[in-house]
Amino acid sequence: MDPQTQPPADIMERLEMAEQLKLTGKHAEALNILEELLVEDPENVAALEEVADNELSMERLDRAEAAAKEAIALDKESYTAQYILGFLESQNEKWTAALVHLKKANVLKPNNPEILRCLGWVLFHAGERAQGIVTLERALNLESDNPLTLCDLGVTYLELKNFSKARSLFQRSLDLDPGNDRARECVQAIDRLERTVEEMGMKK
Repeated sequence: MDPQTQPPADIMERLEMAEQLKLTGKHAEALNILEELLVEDPENVAALEEVADNELSMERLDRAEAAAKEAIALDKESYTAQYILGFLESQNEKWTAALVHLKKANVLKPNNPEILRCLGWVLFHAGERAQGIVTLERALNLESDNPLTLCDLGVTYLELKNFSKARSLFQRSLDLDPGNDRARECVQAIDRLERTVEEMGMKK
């Protein structure tokens, strides 16, 4: 093998290389580096966290869960692994189980907008609606141009029938990401609901 193709010997450099590959969507290449690191040191928690994150991006959820659980078994303070497990539970609408992991992640890594976004969404659907909205608002204050947070918050206001607030959030999301189908569909849903309410009012 050409020596120039060998990954750098230093572990941190290789982790950073995997991170850069992940950020550019080259998840399979990132996993190759991470798996080499784990062959050398199966207890490399940072590598396990990155494996879980890449597997999640590739929608290989079982593999993401396995890597996250392994990271937590080695380091109970792995906020990344706690977040990933919480996110996976939320995808299955297991709100109580998701809360356990996300609250731990939030304690370990306070004021992280992505953790707060997921925590707020789960709180809302677990029945703690006011706390869920407050938490989503905190996430938005920390990262005001995140279309995902804008959409999640918009959906919560839509469920509370606060159509004007929901519409403004979805519109901001569309301004940032014109290809956001979820936001566009939600605006269309608001239009239909408002017409229905108007028609019902006229029939009275």
